[in-house]
Amino acid sequence: MNISLLGKNALVGGSSGGIGKAIAIQLAESGASVTLMSRSADKLEKIVADLPIDKGQNHAFLVVDFSNYEEYKRTITNFFATNSIDILINNTQGPAAGNALEKNVADYQQAFNLLFKTVVLTTTLALEQMQKNKWGRIINVASVSVKEPLSYLALSNSIRAAVVTWAKSLATDVGKDNITVNSILTGYFDTERITQLNAKKAEQLGIPQKEVRSEMESKVPAKRIGNPNEYGYLAAFLASEKAAYITGIQIPIDGGLLKSL
Repeated sequence: MNISLLGKNALVGGSSGGIGKAIAIQLAESGASVTLMSRSADKLEKIVADLPIDKGQNHAFLVVDFSNYEEYKRTITNFFATNSIDILINNTQGPAAGNALEKNVADYQQAFNLLFKTVVLTTTLALEQMQKNKWGRIINVASVSVKEPLSYLALSNSIRAAVVTWAKSLATDVGKDNITVNSILTGYFDTERITQLNAKKAEQLGIPQKEVRSEMESKVPAKRIGNPNEYGYLAAFLASEKAAYITGIQIPIDGGLLKSL
């Protein structure tokens, strides 16, 4: 099956590394022109320079700080004043780890701004042209923790669940416009985020970090941590015409980690 995104413009959040970078690469390899977003201009510049342009793609990057909502609002609003996109990948860095007893109202508000308000704002801005074009793809990078909460990720559990239920509602509203809205429930992937979380857990438990990783791998039926490239393949499929009848769903990509249906 050939996945072609020729002529499509994509905006990919959190794409200076990890899952976001892998998605951006796969979208570009499928023919899309990709605009990357993150805080690191140096990393983004290098990635853009390496993206394929053999299908006439025109790549770019946008320096944003998802953790500063007002600043992000100004930047992304200015972007959409002169640009339109066909494919939106809503992805940001995760909030700080910690259980529910360690977090206060201010922490939840900050996580809400980071994970929810930025997603709704960006999507709202992107939808205007998508609805005019009668074509669009909105893909939210979420987590398996929205179905089976992880005790050490109280902020992420809570706010990502809100994103997923919002996405389900939005899918109903824009389905008539040939716009799909789907969420990917992320399991364990070999990224900087996993390394940071494992380091904190190892410190708390007083055990080597490699032991934490081994325990993580043992919980996955596939007995390994996912490669970000595998994530990119799923995102490219959902962004394509091949997935036109798939909308309003939450797709786990977790090596079988989730035990619930």
